[in-house]
Amino acid sequence: MKITFLGAAQCVTGSCILLEHNKVKILVDCGLPQGEDAKNTSVVLPFEGSSINYVLITHAHIDHTGRLPLLVQGPSPFKGQIICTKATMQLCSIMLSDSACIQEQDAKWQSKRNLRSGKEEVKPLYTDEDVLALNDLFSPVDYNQELQLSDDIFVTFTDAGHMLGSSSISLKYTDDTGNHTIVFSGDIGNLDQPIIKDPQYLVNADYVVMESTYADKDHTHHAKSTLELSTLLQSYIEETFSKGGKVIIPAFSVGRSQEILYLIRDIVERTGKAIPTYLDSPLSVKATATFLRNKEQYFDEEAMALVEEGTNPIIFNGFKAITDSEESKSLNSKEESCVIISSSGMCEAGRIRHHLKHNLYKRNNTVIFTGYQAPGTLGFIILNGAKSVKLLGEDIAVFARIEKLDGISGHADKSGLLKWIEHFSPKPKKVFVIHGEMQKTQYFANLLKEECNIDATAPTLNWSEQL
Repeated sequence: MKITFLGAAQCVTGSCILLEHNKVKILVDCGLPQGEDAKNTSVVLPFEGSSINYVLITHAHIDHTGRLPLLVQGPSPFKGQIICTKATMQLCSIMLSDSACIQEQDAKWQSKRNLRSGKEEVKPLYTDEDVLALNDLFSPVDYNQELQLSDDIFVTFTDAGHMLGSSSISLKYTDDTGNHTIVFSGDIGNLDQPIIKDPQYLVNADYVVMESTYADKDHTHHAKSTLELSTLLQSYIEETFSKGGKVIIPAFSVGRSQEILYLIRDIVERTGKAIPTYLDSPLSVKATATFLRNKEQYFDEEAMALVEEGTNPIIFNGFKAITDSEESKSLNSKEESCVIISSSGMCEAGRIRHHLKHNLYKRNNTVIFTGYQAPGTLGFIILNGAKSVKLLGEDIAVFARIEKLDGISGHADKSGLLKWIEHFSPKPKKVFVIHGEMQKTQYFANLLKEECNIDATAPTLNWSEQL
């Protein structure tokens, strides 16, 4: 088995791994580089789409799926199977369509600028037509269902606990030396997250490819229950409302937005007070509907108990979904205190940038980050103490209160990652540490060597190795 790392190698985003074995070629994820990673990782795939037999997707986030539409472009498109869970398939459909819309809008904007300066027009990276061409190629699979890909390759998906439908992937193969297993962690979930189940631990692997997003620290507010998380969020909301301000929450459309709604519902039920809350993202609204459609298979016991008693776990008194752009704009002229949840989670695109433009400079407002902020993104810059930022062509002062709700992170922290890898028995022959900033991947690889006595390395971009 030959493995080649085509993304997320000593960087956070753009996950893409190529496997080659006995004339079978498999991609594990096909993600889009974002933030600073986009400057260092080419989005171009170094092969024809038709050369790939299978694509295995760990979960639907764009940094794991955002280059999928490139596979069906050109004279030799991909015609194989894209294998993932049912929820991931449904989420990919709406997320990739949204990504295509962003690609087309950005290309249109850049083309206008280019034409004014005598330069050529810019083509979008891909279009919604490319996304539609992918839809017939998806093949959904259940957790713990073994699939045979070839005479000597078998694959199984297990719950990674990161987001709805997220998976770790175990791939078994046979070569001249016998039977082997390589496990791809995907993004490993945090324990006790709202709505979804905890990660499923695996025990057998010869080789492991694992993420390291939070490999060098433990979450500051590692809450153990919905009550603790919602109580912390409640304190931010009440303190802001007491000053007549608004709470702005940049949130990933899939996963984080629904978890925030789950927590606010808990606050509303405990206090009996309505909290004006606007989910301002067409993608988030569609994703929320997908969550509710898949509750039986993916929700944890706490969320299912609410469902069984007739309570909608993410809808509550005071909630309103916003899809219309004019209604979105009107939120910034409202004087009432409210919570606005909008994407993108790293503030790189979407309606959140308009809400930040109109609210960052006001001292009575609070901005709460709830997920990882990749270096170079606007979210990262704000969270790390910027006094002003450039937004939609203007310099905006940062006077609002800035907070981070660490306890709701979708990623396992250092302790969680160690707990996950230490379940393997016997220990893997080798661990490849990816999906983290350069210093974190190197740190965690050294930690595995020194504390766990596991051979580990942090591969660089385009690193190839024969397993």
